[in-house]
Amino acid sequence: MPTVLGLEGSANKVGAGVVRDGVILSNRRATYVTPPGHGFAPGPTGRHHRGAVLGLVADALADARLRPSDLDAVAFTRGPGMGAPLAVVAAVARTLAQLWRRPLVGVNHCVGHIEMGRLLGRARDPLVLYVSGGNTQVIAFSRRRYRVFGETLDLAVGNCLDRFARLLQVDTPPHGHAPLRPRPGLATPRPGHAPG
Repeated sequence: MPTVLGLEGSANKVGAGVVRDGVILSNRRATYVTPPGHGFAPGPTGRHHRGAVLGLVADALADARLRPSDLDAVAFTRGPGMGAPLAVVAAVARTLAQLWRRPLVGVNHCVGHIEMGRLLGRARDPLVLYVSGGNTQVIAFSRRRYRVFGETLDLAVGNCLDRFARLLQVDTPPHGHAPLRPRPGLATPRPGHAPG
């Protein structure tokens, strides 16, 4: 029954969590928030993560009621994602793994999301259109491994949707849990009628 501390920081969220044999024992996160209508740049996002990640690790271990000696491994997001945030998480994960004498496991960001979906949704062999702000991939799970059938890092569907929302002045909260709402004063098109 392996117990793993995982660190994620590929974009504007940074997190630390502990999983034991497929059960989530803790899940702590902090989000770098920019003013509405602005994206997040790698440098400031990485500095945010650097200031938050060690506290998140301590909180995740405390929530799980574990000590570093109880861990079997330290996992971290290898990519894809934003360079500076990824570098912060990788450096912290490597340092903790060395200090605690635990194996270090690099995880593909997209596969991490898919595995959470498999764990929570019980999908056995998913075919996934993975859409994020930085990349888009078509991925399938077959014969105990993931296979990428196509990907783009330059024309990401998620980034297109983010830019389209900004163009329409639609509020998209960074936590992604609230419904999209037009800003006050913006004309809302009716079905069947072209704006104008």
